[in-house]
Amino acid sequence: MRILVVGAGAIGGYFGGRLLEAKQDVTFLVRPRRAAELANSGLEVQSPNGDVRIPQPPTVLAEDLHASFDLIMLSCKAYDLESAITSFAPAVRASTAILPLLNGMRHLDVLDQRFGAARVLGGLCMISSVLAPGGRVLHLNRLDSLVFGERDGSRSARAEAIEAAFAGARFESHLSEIILQEMWEKWVFIAACAGITCLMRASIGDIVTAGAADLAATLLDECAAIAAGEGFPPRAASMQQSRAVLTAANSPLVASMFRDMERHAPIEAEHMIGDLLRRGEGQALASPLLRVVYANLKAYEARRMRESQS
Repeated sequence: MRILVVGAGAIGGYFGGRLLEAKQDVTFLVRPRRAAELANSGLEVQSPNGDVRIPQPPTVLAEDLHASFDLIMLSCKAYDLESAITSFAPAVRASTAILPLLNGMRHLDVLDQRFGAARVLGGLCMISSVLAPGGRVLHLNRLDSLVFGERDGSRSARAEAIEAAFAGARFESHLSEIILQEMWEKWVFIAACAGITCLMRASIGDIVTAGAADLAATLLDECAAIAAGEGFPPRAASMQQSRAVLTAANSPLVASMFRDMERHAPIEAEHMIGDLLRRGEGQALASPLLRVVYANLKAYEARRMRESQS
């Protein structure tokens, strides 16, 4: 199976590196700066689950992409989705499967419209990783799961082929027959986590210490109510686990969106929070705390835009 990983950052670099380590046929679609970095220093992953270094991993620039691939793994941020689509489109053929690992659901509509729903799988990953200066991928804990599947719940031949390709790699992978349910459950959790840590500018543990664990729980409930209105109520076990994580004393957990805000970087406000809020408004749900979260993120974006123009 020929696999094209779009991007070699914190997520694409990790999972693509693990697949290369397992001798899978992987090529990274990258920009010129990252291509030069990988050519000079290789792809290095530092992880509690075992380090890996791939000297000169296979890369391709968008302008040189002419071959087709069996699987395209899409690990970009939501605000880069349109440019990513333009870059990898030449690699898509009739039998190509596209596996997006973005949070939320809005990207599925965009990919369906461009390539047709039959080519687009559902997918999610659970991992905390960052790209360090110099291009090294730092995996921050032991969690590194990747879940994927056909959105209609079937176990197709292509899904089973992907399952076989992933099986030998040093990350946890799972072919799901309820991938949309699992994507919604992750969205509920990640929106609540990103929302509360960005709003409070603090880790979960610090929020609990401040006596605001109830705000995290309330935000989780608002997000879950929207998911239920869309036909995907989070299962009891998922809600129990999410609530425990979001109200854990002394937890250092922060969302990646919070880290992005701390370094004055772009954020996924629309894809992660705005889309969820609009779905709730369409159901006539008030979601007052989620609305405050969204206003906070949009105010950050407005200030960032103003400062970039000054």
